[in-house]
Amino acid sequence: MLENAKECTICHRLISTKFEGDICPACQEEMLFSKVKEYIRSNRVNEYMVADHFQIPLKKVKNWIKEGRIEYVEKDKQIVGTKCERCGKPVTFGVLCPDCMRLLNYNNKQIHLTAPDLNTEKDKMRFLE
Repeated sequence: MLENAKECTICHRLISTKFEGDICPACQEEMLFSKVKEYIRSNRVNEYMVADHFQIPLKKVKNWIKEGRIEYVEKDKQIVGTKCERCGKPVTFGVLCPDCMRLLNYNNKQIHLTAPDLNTEKDKMRFLE
C-alpha cells in the first residue's frame, strides 16, 4: 500500500491519509442514503424535513429525487419546481413524467426497428475521391 494512502474499511478503495475517518466519500454517501431511505420509510416527510433532519443540503435530496432514487408517494404532493423536462407536468421523481417516459421508450423501440440494413453496399462507410 502507498505511504500516503489508506484503505476504505468498506470498499477497500485507496484514500488519502489526510482524509479524516476510515470510510471513503462514496461509501459515506451510500451509508447516508441508506439512513435517509429508512427515515423516509418510517416517517411521512417531505424533502425539507429530510434535509433538516440529516443536516444535509436540500439540493442533495432534490438530486436523489431527480435521479429517481426517492420519490413522493402521494400524487398531489409534488415538489415545487420539479417538472417534466419535456412537457412541464409535475413529477414525483426523475426528470420525465410517466407519459413522456413511455413515449421516449416507444420512440427508442421504433428507432431500433427501423435501423438501416448495414449489409447493403450503400449503407457502408467509404472514402470519397
